Amino acid sequence: MAPGHKIPHSLEIVTAVATLIFFNAIGFTRGYMTILVAHIAFCIPFAYLPISARMQGIEDSYEQAAMDLYATRRQAFTKILMPLMAPGIISGFLLAFIVSLDDFIITNFVKGAGVETLPTAIFGSVKQGIKPNIMAISTMLLSISIVMVTISYFVSKSDNTK
Repeated sequence: MAPGHKIPHSLEIVTAVATLIFFNAIGFTRGYMTILVAHIAFCIPFAYLPISARMQGIEDSYEQAAMDLYATRRQAFTKILMPLMAPGIISGFLLAFIVSLDDFIITNFVKGAGVETLPTAIFGSVKQGIKPNIMAISTMLLSISIVMVTISYFVSKSDNTK
């Protein structure tokens, strides 16, 4: 294996080819819908892990206590369990969003003709030379990432002090 070669890229290429073959086999017209379905499919594990970890930390006694106080299952879920699961859901969303936003390979395989996403547009522009608009977009994405990480840090810190 060559130095600097990363296995995840080859795995991502295999996933992209398999997704493309699947969409062709079921007759999907490539476009925004195929991009959405492909990103949902490969981002589920990234969202599942923090949500699952948070749910394992919630004891059954919370739901039982709500039911003892005459709450319906829906009320117990919306008023007790959802607020307890919210940090895991937010973390899962942010992780899946960042992975999805960063993805170029799968998007490039499953997008249709004339369909552009931010990663494919940046890739197309960089091939022609780095322009000021690409630098501005990169700076905005870096700033947004820093803000999201900072917010995530403070949310998790305030959640641990309760």
